[in-house]
Amino acid sequence: MYDRMIAIQDRPGNPEGIVVKQFGHALCLYSRTMPWASFNTIKGITSDDLEHIDAMMEFYRARERKVQIEIVPSRVDQSVLQRLSDRGLYASGYHTSMYIEPTEYQDDEHDDIHIQELQEDEFDLYAAIHCRGTGLSDDGIPYVAANNKVLYYRPGWKLFIGYYQERPAAAGVMYMKDGIASLTFAATLPEYRNQGLQQALLRRRIHEAARHSCKLVVGQCSLLSQSHRNMERIGMRIGYVRTSWTQR
Repeated sequence: MYDRMIAIQDRPGNPEGIVVKQFGHALCLYSRTMPWASFNTIKGITSDDLEHIDAMMEFYRARERKVQIEIVPSRVDQSVLQRLSDRGLYASGYHTSMYIEPTEYQDDEHDDIHIQELQEDEFDLYAAIHCRGTGLSDDGIPYVAANNKVLYYRPGWKLFIGYYQERPAAAGVMYMKDGIASLTFAATLPEYRNQGLQQALLRRRIHEAARHSCKLVVGQCSLLSQSHRNMERIGMRIGYVRTSWTQR
């Protein structure tokens, strides 16, 4: 997420108003124009960052955003959770972190399904799938296209389109660094769901990770969601369940 935010920030004039600031181990992410939680959250906090909690809250208060903190259970102790509660935050949701050791899959795509790496001139297509697959308005297509096009030549990023009966139907993104591949995004158009596209995109990205000598593939999903089930079906396992804490 840090690499994505820096790439968007580096667009001429920083049109999305990206600010990234470090407090101890914790990383505060903010976007002026993108209010969604994934672009406005605190990641990486540990018990050693207890003294920074008030400063991090002020970082968002000054920008008129609610505070949201992602808590990895092995990295914080009770003192952090108590401080968050004292400051008016509550546990608002759960996400599952999944993992697998990558392997090169054989070409076992279904006859109706084909996965293809995104080409440089296809970001409008990608953005349309991204928006329609996640319930965003088509008004967001040019913005999603611009904010993802900056990743095309950036080291470690790969984007894919899933085709069903030769029609573009799904998209998936991955990021590789230091031998770890992260499955960062996936979506399917509503009319093409339950056809096996997401499992095909998972297999293709894991295959790419193996080809690039990654030792681990990780991904996140809502607990017990359809994405969770798809990841388990291809052999991914639960690493941990993290909580999101949100300001009341």
